[in-house]
Amino acid sequence: MPTLFTKIINREIPAKILFETDSVLAFQDIHPQAPHHVLIVPKREIPTINDLDRETAPLIGELFLAAKELAARFGVAESGYRVVMNCNQDGGQTVFHLHLHFLAGRALTWPPG
Repeated sequence: MPTLFTKIINREIPAKILFETDSVLAFQDIHPQAPHHVLIVPKREIPTINDLDRETAPLIGELFLAAKELAARFGVAESGYRVVMNCNQDGGQTVFHLHLHFLAGRALTWPPG
């Protein structure tokens, strides 16, 4: 069964798409935790970090390159931004399609809250 993110990739569910390449799609989070909260996903379904292998590992680099591009577009490359990837339920993952959260637009404290 396709994930929610696969349905967005396939344009079956609408989303505000902010960046796209042949292998990556980035769209606005519907429950933003910062002024800029973007989900960056590989177009290939990979459930979790634990499912990566040598063949799929380069996709992680593509996700971070997308984050770098978004930072430049939003004008936050110098002031700063956060990227987060959750893994499995206890790690906070709710959609089991690997994704990177890009957060920016305000000072982000750690721990989050």
